[in-house]
Amino acid sequence: MRILGIHAEYFEYEAREKALKHAEELDEEYRKKAFDEILVCFITVEKSDEKNSELIVNNASDEILKSCKNLGVDKILIYPYAHLSDNLAAPKQAIRILDLLYKKISEKITVYRAPFGWYKRFTITCYGHPLAEFSKTISVEKEEKSIDGYLILMPDGTEINIDDYKRRDLPQNFKILVEREALKKESPGGTPEYLEYCKRFGFEWEPMSDLGHMRYGPEATIILDAVSEYSWKCAKSLGIPVFKVRGTNMFNLDFKPVKQHAELFGDRLYSLDVEDKKLVLRYAACHQQFAMIKDWNISYKNLPFGAFEIADSYRLEQPGELTLCFRMRKFIMPDLHIFCKSINEAKEVSFKIHEKIYEEIRKLGREYYSIYNLTRSFYEGNKDYIMKLVRYENKPVLLHFVPENKYYWVINIEYNIIDRLKRPREIGTFQIDIGNAKRFGITYTDENNNKRHPVIIHTALIGSLERYIYALFDTALKNMNEGKSPMLPVWVSPVQVRIIPFSSEYNKFAKDLAEKLISNNVRVDIDDRDESVSKKIRDAERKWIPYIVVIGKKEAEKNILSVRRRKDRKILNYTQDEFIKEILNEIKEYPRISSMLPLYVNYRPGYR
Repeated sequence: MRILGIHAEYFEYEAREKALKHAEELDEEYRKKAFDEILVCFITVEKSDEKNSELIVNNASDEILKSCKNLGVDKILIYPYAHLSDNLAAPKQAIRILDLLYKKISEKITVYRAPFGWYKRFTITCYGHPLAEFSKTISVEKEEKSIDGYLILMPDGTEINIDDYKRRDLPQNFKILVEREALKKESPGGTPEYLEYCKRFGFEWEPMSDLGHMRYGPEATIILDAVSEYSWKCAKSLGIPVFKVRGTNMFNLDFKPVKQHAELFGDRLYSLDVEDKKLVLRYAACHQQFAMIKDWNISYKNLPFGAFEIADSYRLEQPGELTLCFRMRKFIMPDLHIFCKSINEAKEVSFKIHEKIYEEIRKLGREYYSIYNLTRSFYEGNKDYIMKLVRYENKPVLLHFVPENKYYWVINIEYNIIDRLKRPREIGTFQIDIGNAKRFGITYTDENNNKRHPVIIHTALIGSLERYIYALFDTALKNMNEGKSPMLPVWVSPVQVRIIPFSSEYNKFAKDLAEKLISNNVRVDIDDRDESVSKKIRDAERKWIPYIVVIGKKEAEKNILSVRRRKDRKILNYTQDEFIKEILNEIKEYPRISSMLPLYVNYRPGYR
C-alpha cells in the first residue's frame, strides 16, 4: 500500500463520472464534500496487499494515526488514488481493503472516505509546514521472509528455499526476479528512457480514445507490420502444421463456454451492452479459435496442429498500470494454440516451443529469467520433464506453486527480461491447457474411433507485438549504455538505407541506386532537402538508420559507395552489388516489408 499524506487547511472533492466498471455506487451526500483542517490520505492499494490485507490494514492504520497525533489533527479523509504505483490491486479487492482501513481507523478517530473508481475534481490548500506532506509505503513485517509456494530450482536439480537466495551464487538478474515476484519487493522505478524513442518512431497514446489505446505513425506501422509477419514466420518454424485464421473481437456472454472462460479474467474484462446482449471484447485469440475449431472434423492423424491469429486483444488494465508499448488496454497478440492428443504429446511439443522462445530472445542478445507456475502434483509427477526445460535454460528458475484444480492449465511459464530499470518484464509465454477443449466442445477421433478432448498449448512465442517492440527498444538503449550505437535490427528498421546526395546534381545517381535497392526489397529513402550534408547525417543518425550513403563527385565518378554503417560506426567503401549483398545477408531470415514512406524525405510532413 502506498500513502501520500497532506495536512490540508482546506480540501474539497466532487465525483464527476465513473472511471471504472466496478466503481462504488455513491449517495448524493458523498458525491461532493468539503473539509477544513484535515489529514488527506491519498491511498493506492497494491496487488501484494490482497494476500496480507489484515496485516497491511493494521500497519497502515498505525502509521496514519501516528501522523494524526504528530499533526494534532482530529479527522482524516481516505482518498482512493491509483497513481502511486503500477502494481494495482483488483478493484473489488481495493474497495474491500479500503473499507477495512476505514473501519479500523474509525475506532480511534473521525474518518471519511471518498468514493472509489470515479473521476474526481479536487481542490486542496496545504499548510506548508515541515510535517504537512509525507509519503509511506506499507508492507508486511519481515519483508524478506519467504513466501509460501515459491521455490528455486537449479539446472542440476537442487531445490533452494527462497530464504536462502541471498546466500547462493545466483545471477543478479535472477535475484531481481525473486525479489519482485516471490518477496514482493518494489522495483527501483524511475523514468523509462525507451518512451522517448518509442514516440520518436511514432508509437503514442491516442488521446481521443479510452485510456491505454495506442496509435502507430508511418514508421511505427512499418515496425509493427514487420514484427507481425515475423511472428507468423516463427509459428511456422516449429515443424508442425499451423493454420492461420481470423475472427471477431467480441463474444456473447450468453454462451456458457465464453462466460466460463471470461470469468477467469474477472475485473480485467472489457465488456459492453448492445441491445439485449452482454458482450465481452476478447483478451486473446482463445475464444475465436476454440469457437471455430470445435466445428472441425479432427482425427488423431491430424494431431498435433496449430491455429494462429494476429489478434487485437483487450484487457481493462488499471490506469496506474498503463505503460506505452508494454501494458495497454488494447494490444496485438500473435496467438498460437497447438492441439495435441495427450499431455505427453503436449510436453514433447512444448520442448520445441521452449527452445524457440529462447532462440528468439537470444537473437536480440538478451536472456530470459523464468517463472514456472504449476501445481505441486504436476511438479512431483513430471520432474523429468521440468528438469529438461530447466537444463535447456542452463540457469535457475523460479517455481510458483498454485492451488490444485484452480486453473485450466497444469503449467504456465512466464519468460521475463530484466529491463534497464531492473524490473522483470514478461515477454514470451506458454501454458498447457487441459480444460478448455472440454469447455468449448472440441474433440478428435482416436485410433479406436472414440471421441476425445485434445490438450491445448497456448503460446505467444515473441510475446505481444508491442511487448516485443518494447524489448527491441530496451535492448537498443542497453547497448547504448555499453558504448554501442543504439539501433533497431536492420530487418525491423523503418528506413534501412538513407541516401544523401551532396547536391542536386547527384539526384539521378541517388534515384538509380534507390530503385536498385527497392527492387531487392530494401527500404530506402533519399534526403533531398535543402540542408547541409552534416545536418542530414545527424537527422539520419537520430532515426537510427542502419546505413547512410553519401553521394558526391567521387562516388558518382568511381561508382563506389561511401557508407556509414551504424552497428560499428565505420565508414566503408562498397560497390553497389557488394552493398546490396551485405544488406540482404543481414535480413535474409526476416520478413521483407515494403516501405510505406515517400521516397523523398522532402515530401514528409514534419521534416520541413
